[in-house]
Amino acid sequence: MQCVVLAAGEGKRMRPLTAQRPKVMLPVANRPMMEHLVLAARDAGITDFVFVVGYGAREVRGHFGEGKRFGIHITYAPQRQQSGTADALRSAQDLISGPFLAMNGDMILTSADITRMIQMPAPCIGTSTTDHPGDFGVVLVENERVIALEEKSKHPNSNIINAGAYLFSQEIFDLLAQVRPSSRGELELTDALGVLITRKGLKAVSLSSWMDIGYPWDLLDANAALLAGISSANSGIIEEGVHLSGPVIIGKDTVVKSGTYIEGPCIIGNNCRIGPHTYIRGATSIGDECHIGHCTELKNSVVMAKTKIPHFNYVGDSVIGSGCNFGAGTKIANLRHDHAPIRIGGKNTRHTKFGAVVGDNVNFGINCSVNVGSVIGSNAQFAPNSYVEGSFGENSTIR
Repeated sequence: MQCVVLAAGEGKRMRPLTAQRPKVMLPVANRPMMEHLVLAARDAGITDFVFVVGYGAREVRGHFGEGKRFGIHITYAPQRQQSGTADALRSAQDLISGPFLAMNGDMILTSADITRMIQMPAPCIGTSTTDHPGDFGVVLVENERVIALEEKSKHPNSNIINAGAYLFSQEIFDLLAQVRPSSRGELELTDALGVLITRKGLKAVSLSSWMDIGYPWDLLDANAALLAGISSANSGIIEEGVHLSGPVIIGKDTVVKSGTYIEGPCIIGNNCRIGPHTYIRGATSIGDECHIGHCTELKNSVVMAKTKIPHFNYVGDSVIGSGCNFGAGTKIANLRHDHAPIRIGGKNTRHTKFGAVVGDNVNFGINCSVNVGSVIGSNAQFAPNSYVEGSFGENSTIR
């Protein structure tokens, strides 16, 4: 069995986090989200992969290489222009022989679900359920057979959604060749699926676990879910007077200084400096070469590599890019006074606690205050005592 992973898109809904990397390379529990998916497929018995790459292909190739360190073999299929999912899958045609699994690279599945799916006869589609189906393409199912697909709608007729995982035979490539541009100007995989449905030949496979990562706040949900399954491991240096509670992973050459209190689940990367007197609360991931310093508190956040949050800072329920620097006393709010769900750009995050999305290489002066739901583009600069609220583009300068 071969596996095609669709990883060519930028992930514009993830901006500003995708300014320097493709969406599939955003970290969850200190690994690119696509790595979790690939390892699950490997554990299901698949060792032959085709990655369809486009935007940020260099980052994907640089991390995965030929797959040797993961115990798999990877071939790359470039998608020259992002012209839709049908075009992406068609890019891999010359590298595929026989039935194959195809998956979107921006989700996380379990190896058990993948194992069950590849044991089914092709073609079939993985489905999941959600309490907000209006955000997804909906699947209508009757006796485990797909009878219709619906595009995103304010009034969907089902809570069953397309999970972005498929088992195909070679027949799919004949159907993809017949697909014509949609009203969006893209070649849509769903048009080929529609032909299979009319032939009454597409079966639905209900997945027991599915995490879609479409927006920055979804990173926090996925991060918390994956950290919930970790076990403690320490490859660093823990000074006397440090208290660890619950499962905590500490990377190689990381130093945790005296007076620090860490509540798991938490993962800290390599070559970090933590403390003294730092408080790190559960469901937090800290990337390599970070500095989290004196009297700083982190909670339920993703902090990417080489970011410094050194003195008297608070960061809660936030996603922080790489290479950022927080001036002393800078804090991110994460709760409205009325406890209403946080909205970003008019979009309901469905989180009553959510702080900010901070791009790469953002610098805050001392005593900056960042309000809930703020989105800050990469390379932004904020003067001391700045009040930050709303959205700021890349290279913004607030004096």
